[in-house]
Amino acid sequence: MADIFDLTGRKAIVTGGSKGIGAAIVRALDRAGATVAIADLDVMTAQSVVAELKNGGFAVEIDVTKRESVEHAFNLAVEGLGGFDLLCANAGVSTMKPAIDITDEEWDFNFDVNARGVFLANQIATRRWLAEGTKGVIVNTASLAAKVGAPLLAHYSASKFAVFGWTQSLARELAPKGIRVNCVCPGFVKTSMQEREIVWEAELRGMTPEAVRAEYVTMTPLGRIEEPEDVADVVVFLASDASRFMTGQGINITGGVRMD
Repeated sequence: MADIFDLTGRKAIVTGGSKGIGAAIVRALDRAGATVAIADLDVMTAQSVVAELKNGGFAVEIDVTKRESVEHAFNLAVEGLGGFDLLCANAGVSTMKPAIDITDEEWDFNFDVNARGVFLANQIATRRWLAEGTKGVIVNTASLAAKVGAPLLAHYSASKFAVFGWTQSLARELAPKGIRVNCVCPGFVKTSMQEREIVWEAELRGMTPEAVRAEYVTMTPLGRIEEPEDVADVVVFLASDASRFMTGQGINITGGVRMD
């Protein structure tokens, strides 16, 4: 029986793939046989990740908030890869503040990267695939905060709810064309973003960072902080033929924090 998780011959673009969850996704896709182009604002760090990959690949600079930048980066990726049939729209940001104190600039920053960035990447990819007749696969990075409102992260949570809603709507429109669209919803993942958030949350709640981290573990039935690889392996599943009859899903990868 063929390995239904094998991605040999597949060509992927991963936005925000230079660090954290994105870098783990890049490495997991590479291990599964795919060739990956990393599209990231931090192109130098992205290049260092590419240097580790066994199947080659390359890095392109991108600002996911600007249409012309996404189009240019994807054109460069297509030239280097010879096309692509997998998109992981992963680039994301966060800031933390009580909802009544969120500024217009913070609201726009979260929505521009988290929601608009997914919209642009998805739309530009699918326009190309529809023109070519490619039956591609999209995996967007949402969040546990796309399923339940997160205190001190109302703007971030709203932007991730937008990602989930967009994913479901796009999936319904593209299913007749054979293009699948899903998203992953990670929980408390050990990344540099989480480390910043733990410090912010500790300051806002009058706690120590260690107490915040311990609270995350207590909230997680499987009893540990999530690793980026926990997310990346599910992305490989969603990219593969193992998930061939799945679309429009928001897959919880939370260690049991969210079970519906």
